[in-house]
Amino acid sequence: MALRESLRLGLTREGLAVDVAGDGKTGLSLARNNPYDVLVLDLLLPELDGMSLLEKLREKEDRPYVLILTARDRVEDRVRGLNAGADDYLVKPFAFDELLARIHALVRRRYEEHSPEVKVGDLVVNFATRRASYRGNPLDLTAREFSLLVYLVLRRGQTVSREEIEDHVYRVHKLPESNAVDSAICVLRGKLGPEGKDVIRTRRGLGYSLEASSP
Repeated sequence: MALRESLRLGLTREGLAVDVAGDGKTGLSLARNNPYDVLVLDLLLPELDGMSLLEKLREKEDRPYVLILTARDRVEDRVRGLNAGADDYLVKPFAFDELLARIHALVRRRYEEHSPEVKVGDLVVNFATRRASYRGNPLDLTAREFSLLVYLVLRRGQTVSREEIEDHVYRVHKLPESNAVDSAICVLRGKLGPEGKDVIRTRRGLGYSLEASSP
């Protein structure tokens, strides 16, 4: 429980949207009913062990990428986990920074983004350094603002709904009238400068899209 809570707090501070489950059955239910990008999975879970959860998760059409986090360090355990469908395997004890880097790498793979740095017009986002700049000027972003920008960049050229942003960036189920996402977009546009509305465009009634700004 202590490790689970520590990871929740640490990942949340890094701007990631996080749900936690203390047993396999709850974890499977959450994974089946939410559009997660990455699932960090312990193998030694009550109710339903991690390997069984992984096998059942195969049924989900758009399942999250899975990172097994476990004390089982034998080669045969790693091989079994990867062959069962896991996308990465990290053995305890581990460094938090390594876990974070592996999670970010899996998120990029999920969106088929292989470069650590992406340019969208004059916007540059470096996933490795967690830095962003616009027209050569560094952007002073909070962890959550950076995560929002990353999600928009990974979905660049597509219209992203408010509900998708809440699911992937906040994981807090807001009331329908909540303007949390709109406020966050407004702040992010402000940090981009006068061209912010050209970079993050409103698709009325649908959501937002990130585009290369006009020259």
